[in-house]
Amino acid sequence: MVRSLLLPLDHTSLSALRIMFCRSLETGMPISVTVRIEDKLFHLHEAPLVAKSGYLRKALRFSSDVALPMDFPGGSEAFEMAALFLYDSPLPPEPSTVLALWCAAGFLEMTEECSPGNLCERADLYLNRVVLQSWDGALVVLWSCRGRLRQWADKLLVVSRCVESLAFMACMEMLDPESIGRPWSREAAKDQWVKDLIALPFEFFRSIIESLRRQGMEEKYVSPLVVFYANKWVNSKKTDEHREEENTTLEGLLELLLTQGEKSRRVIPVGFFFAMLSKSLKLGLNEDSKRSLEEQIASLLHFAQIEDFLLPESGMELIESSLELKVMERIFSLHVSSKHEDFDAKSSPLNTHSMVAELWDRYLSLIAINPKLETAHFTNLIQVIPKMDREKHDHLYRAISTFMQEHPHLSSEQKVALCRYLDCQKLSQPMCIQAVQNESMPLRLVVQVLSVQQMQTYQAFKELSESFREMHFGDSSGSFPSSRCQPPQDQPQEFPELTEVDYESTSFRIRVLEEELMDLKRSLKRQNVFESSKRLDLRRTSFWLFGMDGKSGLKRRDSSDQCISCFTSISWSPQRKKVNMLLNTFKRITLIGRSSRNKKQKEAVHATKSRTAACKSIEKLKG
Repeated sequence: MVRSLLLPLDHTSLSALRIMFCRSLETGMPISVTVRIEDKLFHLHEAPLVAKSGYLRKALRFSSDVALPMDFPGGSEAFEMAALFLYDSPLPPEPSTVLALWCAAGFLEMTEECSPGNLCERADLYLNRVVLQSWDGALVVLWSCRGRLRQWADKLLVVSRCVESLAFMACMEMLDPESIGRPWSREAAKDQWVKDLIALPFEFFRSIIESLRRQGMEEKYVSPLVVFYANKWVNSKKTDEHREEENTTLEGLLELLLTQGEKSRRVIPVGFFFAMLSKSLKLGLNEDSKRSLEEQIASLLHFAQIEDFLLPESGMELIESSLELKVMERIFSLHVSSKHEDFDAKSSPLNTHSMVAELWDRYLSLIAINPKLETAHFTNLIQVIPKMDREKHDHLYRAISTFMQEHPHLSSEQKVALCRYLDCQKLSQPMCIQAVQNESMPLRLVVQVLSVQQMQTYQAFKELSESFREMHFGDSSGSFPSSRCQPPQDQPQEFPELTEVDYESTSFRIRVLEEELMDLKRSLKRQNVFESSKRLDLRRTSFWLFGMDGKSGLKRRDSSDQCISCFTSISWSPQRKKVNMLLNTFKRITLIGRSSRNKKQKEAVHATKSRTAACKSIEKLKG
């Protein structure tokens, strides 16, 4: 009998043989059953198998040689542990083996119906009372619920129980950081328990996220976990042969985030959604998921940064076919058409549409450097944002200027058509100076800029005149005071204390007034000279027109036609240089006023005297 026990020594573990040998010596019963699994043979007694296993009891009715299927849960190792339990051997259960043992017991039907305190009941108690009470234990069991154990784990509800246990302990750590010993930090990725969750397969991670939300964890803690997971398994990986698996993970992550709506919108930065969108273009995400992602980004555009945007790939033959450019155009069009008016004032302190318009114009500046971008397409891109949404046109001017510099062969008509979208009144002073100095800009735009600057100067002079009159003379009738209305000279005149901004503005405007007065005097003097020369030319013209020589009169008319043609061919380059010098002078004037307060008051007194002298000059001119 001993010899028969030693025969299968090469196929059976030494510990199992020792237990069987001791059992056979006690009972005196021979080994009569052979169990085959994988490449191993187990020689066992029939009595303990029939007493505790319903599966083996039915199988031994027909043959003493039992072959277990290849998909037996846990394999030969799990059956060996179950066999030791059949021989009443004490089991040293561990989290790493309890699931396989429980699944094997379930397959062998080692339930309470066969024998009280059977293996299924023992494994269930150990799982609930020991394993699921520990973070590491529940995590180990969840990791083991893969492969051929997954079907049995779902049947025994092991996966759901581990998921609920891990989610509960995570919520408890949020409420009581000392419960697990690792307090929550804003840099959540550094916490070990967060790393444990992120390392899980997506099917388990998704179940835990859903359980966290069911158990009441705040979204400001849940959504970052999804972001960490996506950055590790989707955004940071290059597209390879696992494209289908990666695409499934991407769709699942988007579903976890987009279904939360406003809750996740306030937590997740819009740059993350742009990164997911870029990845979806490479993976070929389905249109429904891509559309939902684009709508989410469109609702968050006012929180975006220019660095987040998708740029066309370099080296493309036609930029019009760029997926990135089409997606960006579609996102901004969605934002314009959706008219998001429901944002909280705290989250959107500025005008949402003007912020989005500025971002789009800055994006146009980045793609305008592409020499393959057609003029018609660039014009259509400008029209994506309505003109009324643009409070400032500085970035739009930069985009158009960049496009003109990269496309030097544009015709004058094309340049004028592009500049039609610019509103000179919405350009800042530095942009106006650049526009006048920019040789690429058409002359019509330069004239418009100069006209706007002239109107602003006139309006500034008018405001200065009214404020000066109200401040010093209390007269709002619109006429300048005469000299007898001035205060007595023997009384000290008090001036209001001027701030630096008031001083610079007043000093600049008074100097502009003095220059205009000098120009007015010069123009009157030139007008007198012109009247005198006009009378002299009239006498000479009468001599030629009514003289005896008719040819001379004809020659005079021809010369006038030549004058007209010469006037139309005048080059504007000298005028442009003069305008540039004038604008540079204005720019230097604005830098005046950096002296001390005493010097400011002295110059203010001087400015008042200059103003009074100007008033007198105007009155004389009016007389």
